[in-house]
Amino acid sequence: MSAARPLLSVIIPAHHAARMLAETLPALVASDLPRDCWELIVVDDASSDETALVAAPHADTVVRLAGKPHGPAYARNRGAEVSRGDVLVFFDADVRVHNDTLHRFANLFTTQPTLGAAFGSYDARPPAPGVVSQYRNLLHHYVHQQGAGEAETFWAGCGAIRRSAFLEIGMFDEWHYPRPQIEDIELGRRLRRQGYRILLRPDIEVTHLKRWTLSTVLATDFRQRGVPWMWLVLQEGTSPGSSALNLRTVEKLCTALVAIGTVAMLAAVLSQTVWPLVSAGGALGVMLLLNVGFYRCLHRHRGFGLVLAGIPLHLLYHLSNAISAMSGWLIQILFGEPQPSAETAALAQIGLKTWPPAPSRPRTSIWNLPRSRPSGRPGT
Repeated sequence: MSAARPLLSVIIPAHHAARMLAETLPALVASDLPRDCWELIVVDDASSDETALVAAPHADTVVRLAGKPHGPAYARNRGAEVSRGDVLVFFDADVRVHNDTLHRFANLFTTQPTLGAAFGSYDARPPAPGVVSQYRNLLHHYVHQQGAGEAETFWAGCGAIRRSAFLEIGMFDEWHYPRPQIEDIELGRRLRRQGYRILLRPDIEVTHLKRWTLSTVLATDFRQRGVPWMWLVLQEGTSPGSSALNLRTVEKLCTALVAIGTVAMLAAVLSQTVWPLVSAGGALGVMLLLNVGFYRCLHRHRGFGLVLAGIPLHLLYHLSNAISAMSGWLIQILFGEPQPSAETAALAQIGLKTWPPAPSRPRTSIWNLPRSRPSGRPGT
């Protein structure tokens, strides 16, 4: 491809990311894909630090957004609007690419002209210290490594989508997702509804630099992932496929088993009997057996210590999934679907055209809930 028309447009939304970009952007520039085949666009989402200054020496374009932060969906859309490539490649600001990451994306979309989108995986070498960070990043790695092939979702942490498909489906839904949530999963659902193929390619790897704490894990699983995912289930019904990243039968079963085990333990405390503990032990024991593969992954990469620490974290993860699903269902029934911001509603009321247009979604009440669940449980 000529420099006037690069094959890839790499788009990175960044908010207060000066420290991360100082490490991740040099890795991008060192990629083995020739520089005239790709362009780099960094969207500074109203940062108060030196995000834009750090990005400027490396990026072809730096877009600076004013006012309050708009969220990654909005930022990615603004980056796409100034891009020139045939394929849009999205990375998070805290993702460090491997030397061949861009080359693998380029080869994939060049050799498969009908492919709509693809995404990769975190590698098994997360540098952030601490049990929670190691467990969380390896969980994401394991899930993606197990899900290779055709996918029903999209992941924008390390994902690429053909420009024509991205524009056709209306870009990221910036109206319903003003914060980091499941905007990439929702985009993948629309992409699949239009008949485009999405591939999960675990061989396209990146390193996740994020440092997790228990509080950020719980907040992410509940507010940013679990509850919005349940809203999406209720609002849009089933997806066009039956297989899904992170919503395999074993995932649903594990969440149910942990919920049953928790309820049984509460029953034992309230009734002051031991018999409910038998049910709790059985349910949790089956859940552990179903996840032997993941625990072997933890042992292989970080040893037996992380296995012992990871088991209670994994139980908490599935319990959070159950609580999030129930909370999202109740909130939807009591308060209805989340509405676009007041600013968006005001623009629509006076007839001002916006791009992408604010999508309308059918309301769902307790009387017309969908009968089946969609694919696309969010990644971790």
